[in-house]
Amino acid sequence: MTRLHRLQPLFVEEIPTNLDEGKLYISIPYDTITHLCACGCGCEVVTPLHPAQWRLTYDGEAASLFPSVGSWGLPCRSHYIVRDNQVLWARTWSDDEVRAVRESDCLAIEEHYLADERPGAANGPEDQPQAERQTLLQRLWRRFSSGTRG
Repeated sequence: MTRLHRLQPLFVEEIPTNLDEGKLYISIPYDTITHLCACGCGCEVVTPLHPAQWRLTYDGEAASLFPSVGSWGLPCRSHYIVRDNQVLWARTWSDDEVRAVRESDCLAIEEHYLADERPGAANGPEDQPQAERQTLLQRLWRRFSSGTRG
C-alpha cells in the first residue's frame, strides 16, 4: 500500500459507485464527502458534513476537512488531516482515545439537535431567512454547477 500525500477535490451531485484513488468526492446536495482511504488500502471513507461532525473549507482551488479523518473502524486505522488538498499524516490513536472521541462526538451531535428544541430556537427552516437556510456548501454547489464563477 502506498500512502497518498494529496487529494484532489471533485464536486459531484452524487457519489459515484466506483471511486478513484486520490479524489475527494464532495456532494453538496447530500452534505457528504467520500474518498478512498489515503493509506492505499482501498476502503471507502465517508465524512458527513454537519456542524457537529466534519466541516469543509474550499477556496476555489484547495479543500480542507476538519477535524481529522480517523479510520478507526477500518483494518488500517489510518489517521490524517486533509488541509489545502494535502494529506498530513497523524499518529494512530489508542482504543481509549478513540472511545473518548466517539463519546464526545455523540454528545456534540446530541447537543446540536437539542439546541433546536430550546425555547426561542427556530422551529424549522421556514423560521430562518433564506440566506441563513442555504449553507455555504449549497451556495458553492450552485455557483460551480451553473458554470458561473466570480
